[in-house]
Amino acid sequence: MQASDVLRHATTPLTAPVYPLRPTRFTDREYFNVVYRTDPDALRAVVPEPLRVEAPLVRFEVMKMGDVDGYGPYVESGQAIQVTLDGEVGEYLHAMYLDNSAATLAGRELSAYPEVLGTPGLRVDQGALVGTLDRGAERVATATMAYQWEPMDPVEAAAQITVPTWMVKLVPDVTTLGLRAADLVRTEITDIVVKGAWTGPARLQLFEHALAPMADLPVLEVVSASHVLTDLTLAPVRSVHDYLADPRRSDDAS
Repeated sequence: MQASDVLRHATTPLTAPVYPLRPTRFTDREYFNVVYRTDPDALRAVVPEPLRVEAPLVRFEVMKMGDVDGYGPYVESGQAIQVTLDGEVGEYLHAMYLDNSAATLAGRELSAYPEVLGTPGLRVDQGALVGTLDRGAERVATATMAYQWEPMDPVEAAAQITVPTWMVKLVPDVTTLGLRAADLVRTEITDIVVKGAWTGPARLQLFEHALAPMADLPVLEVVSASHVLTDLTLAPVRSVHDYLADPRRSDDAS
C-alpha cells in the first residue's frame, strides 16, 4: 500500500473500514425524552464555557434507531443540557451511550459526540413506554411514560428535536501527549419528518455509577416528556470556538 493510499481511508484498520464517509440518514428514529429540572450548580460544573446555563434543565433521552445508513438498527441513551451561546438557545450534549461499536466510533471520530458503549433499551410494558440504560450488568437509568397518552403537535415535536447542539471535540497529539485540537463544535438535525408524536405523565430514576455518572445531575422535578417517531439527517459539525487559540476564560460565561 502506498503512502497516498493511507489518506483515502477514514479510519483504521485500513483494510476494513468501520463506517462510511457520508451523511447519515435515520429512518424510523424513535425518541423518548424526559426533560427535568436539576441542581444549577451541578450543571455549571460540567458545562464548558463559552456556553451559558440559563435554566437548570436536562433532557434524558432514549433513541431507538429503526434503520441507519451504514450501521443498521441500534439504541442510544444520553443527557442533553439546555444552554445558550451568543443568544442562541440549544443543548450541550453531555453524555451518550450506544450499543453499536461502529456508530460509537463514527460519532466520536467524524463528529464530536461524547459516545461510549452501553446497553440502552426502549420497550412498551403494560401500557407504559419504558426507557432504560445499563452499564454492564448495572442499571443507570429508568424512565417511564404513559404510552401514546396524548397526541402532540408535530411542529412542536420537531422544534424540540431540531434545536442546535454543541459538543467538545478533543483530538490528542500522539507525539506530545497534549492536544492537537480542542474545539467547541455545533451541529443540528435536518430534513426531519415527524411521523408521530405524543406526550404524557412520566417519571425518571437515575442510579449512581462511576463510569456513567448521570446521577451527578439529579432529578429534582420532571418538567415534560415526549415520544416522537421521525426520519431525519444529521448535519456535519462546524467549529464555533477554538480552545487552543483562545484558552482564556470568557468574562460572560457561566
